[in-house]
Amino acid sequence: MAAVNRVFAAQLAGLPVFGPDGESIGKVRDLVIGLRVDRQPPRVLGLVLELATRRRIFVPMLRVTSIEPNAVALATGSVNLRQFHQRANEVLVVGELLDARVTLGSGAQAVLVDAAMEPSRTRDWRMTRVAVRERTGRLARRGPVQVLRWDELTGLSVTELAGQPQGAQHLVAIFETMRAADVALALHSLPFKRRYEVAEALDDERLADVIEEMAEEDQKDLLAHLDDERAADILEAMNPDDAADLLAELPKGEQDRLLGLMEPEESAPVKRLLEYSFDTAGGLMTPEPVVLAPDATVAEALAHVRNPDLTPALASMVFVCRPPTATPTGRYLGCVHIQRLLREPPSDLVAGVLDTDLATLSPSASLGDVTRYFATYNLVCGPVVDDSDHLLGAVTVDDVLDHLLPDNWRETGLTHA
Repeated sequence: MAAVNRVFAAQLAGLPVFGPDGESIGKVRDLVIGLRVDRQPPRVLGLVLELATRRRIFVPMLRVTSIEPNAVALATGSVNLRQFHQRANEVLVVGELLDARVTLGSGAQAVLVDAAMEPSRTRDWRMTRVAVRERTGRLARRGPVQVLRWDELTGLSVTELAGQPQGAQHLVAIFETMRAADVALALHSLPFKRRYEVAEALDDERLADVIEEMAEEDQKDLLAHLDDERAADILEAMNPDDAADLLAELPKGEQDRLLGLMEPEESAPVKRLLEYSFDTAGGLMTPEPVVLAPDATVAEALAHVRNPDLTPALASMVFVCRPPTATPTGRYLGCVHIQRLLREPPSDLVAGVLDTDLATLSPSASLGDVTRYFATYNLVCGPVVDDSDHLLGAVTVDDVLDHLLPDNWRETGLTHA
């Protein structure tokens, strides 16, 4: 083990992890400690790593050969790729300790903002120090941070952590650097109490992005925890197709109640999607693809597909229709692939570069039909058009894969060959 005096958990989270030959293994997402009955510093059992496949695995600390400011290195040997499962009396430092309320030796109340581990002579690592901010009133969070010994405070037993309300300010700050799909996986691994606390601390847009990446059961559980008003706000912030998929899994009374609380302009596209079966093109599609009138220029089309809120699949194609351009649109005229847009003069009209030969999908097309459509035409996005030539929306390949993969694919990740 390289000489390291003290490593703080918040600094360690997110660092890349490399094998003995320099090969990339994944990223550190958390530390696992085993809490003791007494107040002595707990032993750090290991690291939770997130592989490129999003699978989370456990690596014992004895496998760690060095911890540098910008990376962690592992010793020679195979890595156990089994999914990480937390055991009794194990605590996730980032996921469960940060923002915990503790009591100092003086009796003052404080919030834990970080924790540091140090190596011992026996090559064990111990969680010896904690960084806390004393709570002296409403402005306490602005006060100075103190670094104390673990045994100088109380409130960190398993039962105390489970029973007390806990903020999520510092955990949310760490999540800000992560993709929504990775945050969804991190929340899945947390106890329900902690999951709810984090959800309450996230703003509506961020929580909507995270819920879209969750498994169905986690989505329903989290939505049920929120009060109806905020649940409706979250559904409004979600993509209409994702909101419709989630609402379709709820009892009819609950579904109608939440739809009634949504703004009419936000609930209207969701209601249209709910009219279709989930395994048809109509149920799979998003009603908000990039749609332009025929007199739009190539430059305007490129400006629209640069929108960072668009998925790569939706940004791959622009649909051209007679007004109105909101779905369901006027007569569908054709589409323009982004590669074609990049080859044309910016001042040209999109009407002059249309692909009018590409087949369209009927809203009643089955999941199998949609899958064959993408395979046949080598596409990642396709138009859904009704019998009257109105564009209703677009199906993207990620929507198709989401319905083809097993229900628990978000938790299990991918396996290595």
